[in-house]
Amino acid sequence: MICLLKITVEEKQGRSYLKDVFVTPPFRVVPVGQNKADQAAYLMVMSTSPGILSGDEYQLNILVKADAHLQLQSQSYQRLYNMENSASQHMEVNLEKGSCFFYVPHPVVPHENSCFTSVNTVNLDDNCELMMSEIITCGRKHHGEVFKYRHFQNLIEIYHHQRLILKDNVLLQPASMPLDSTGLLEGFTHQGTLVYLHTKQDPVNELIEELFALLSKQEDLIFGISAVQHKGFVLRMLGNGGEQLYNCFQTVQHYIWGKTGTNNLKS
Repeated sequence: MICLLKITVEEKQGRSYLKDVFVTPPFRVVPVGQNKADQAAYLMVMSTSPGILSGDEYQLNILVKADAHLQLQSQSYQRLYNMENSASQHMEVNLEKGSCFFYVPHPVVPHENSCFTSVNTVNLDDNCELMMSEIITCGRKHHGEVFKYRHFQNLIEIYHHQRLILKDNVLLQPASMPLDSTGLLEGFTHQGTLVYLHTKQDPVNELIEELFALLSKQEDLIFGISAVQHKGFVLRMLGNGGEQLYNCFQTVQHYIWGKTGTNNLKS
């Protein structure tokens, strides 16, 4: 089943708001930031489906107009059910000049024999700010489905004025890859990737050091933060629980959103 979601967020007199939305089942978009003081748009994507099924094709299109700020949230863990064939998701994000988009969704839980590919394309104008993440679990651990899925891939490509500035490709195929070995998951069961980029003039070296100190307080996980050629970084994290990784990514989102996100975009 083809499932569509299109969101446009605009800014007027300093306030960001949902200008237009188009959805087909099972999607629903709900504003959740009514009590926020920063005048940004906070939206939650909800679904009436228990998860992604074989043959599903999710198509998401996000447009953040000039100077608008959007923080998109997920409803719950995303389940990938047992599949005869495969399922996919294509997400396109367009950020106009001076805009901001943060998206830190809940972890993905791939059931046995699931096969899923996600492709994300982001186009940035000048003075924009972007954060996107994904967390992939080992599956339903308490049902004995540790690394029983067939295929999981998450590809993200980020462009600035049609020039590719970052490409990240996570590909996990348990049947042909020793995921618990050195150089892969290192004995852990959950992996998270968070990408942060901006097209402003501010350096990120100090921010990376601050985040490293903040995350170093966590136990029972390992992580690394790599600066990229453009102004930004990629955060990789390995652990044994989806909730812990999700809370860490939420902490990073909250820290950067409050420090640089909606306060300094126009500087």
